[in-house]
Amino acid sequence: MKNLLSAVLFLVAVTGFCQKPGPALLNPTNHALVLIDYEGQMAFATSSISIDQLRNHVALVAGASKIFDIPTVVTTVAEKSFSGPMFPEILELYPESTYIDRTTMNTWEDVNAYKAIVGKNKKKLVFGGLWTSVCIVGPALSAISEGYDVYVITDACGDVSKESHDQAITRMVQAGAHPMTSLQYLLELQRDWSRQATYKPVNDLVVKYAGGYGVGVQYARQMVKH
Repeated sequence: MKNLLSAVLFLVAVTGFCQKPGPALLNPTNHALVLIDYEGQMAFATSSISIDQLRNHVALVAGASKIFDIPTVVTTVAEKSFSGPMFPEILELYPESTYIDRTTMNTWEDVNAYKAIVGKNKKKLVFGGLWTSVCIVGPALSAISEGYDVYVITDACGDVSKESHDQAITRMVQAGAHPMTSLQYLLELQRDWSRQATYKPVNDLVVKYAGGYGVGVQYARQMVKH
């Protein structure tokens, strides 16, 4: 037994690995991302978060999806007749021709959107969008009822009031959804700074959209050449 323990400790020291990451953590291959209704008309009435903060958070999420090649569904509601175009931060990364436009408030009830989401063949689904109490609660609760493991990026969602947003998050969490933030999402995907293929793109994204943290990265690059 002593020899076995010594061998295990030696292996850990040599390989640098200690424990496997928990299965609840997100990685680039175990989930799909669903971006819902980041449109002008929906943003005008959003007051639970400032629009500049919301746009930065959405940019972090959308940027992460491209850096890590996450299977992503982008959907709008009444884009041409009422809600208007998607945020520029999404348009830069996902062409309008790829969007799924709906009339349903619950994305899950739209045939084309549903097929696109379940067609990604991922049991973990990550949601962000406007508004939290309607367009996120609907598909989140629906997906949970069908056995999906649901995550909601809370600071990439917004609603007509803080009360509406907070109660929607509470309702989803009580149903089994996992709340997280936009920066948490990005860093959970990176997980290890030795992953050089994504190291620079992640930090470039942070510099552009992650507020004070991004300024810190910019400072380190310039002043300590990190």
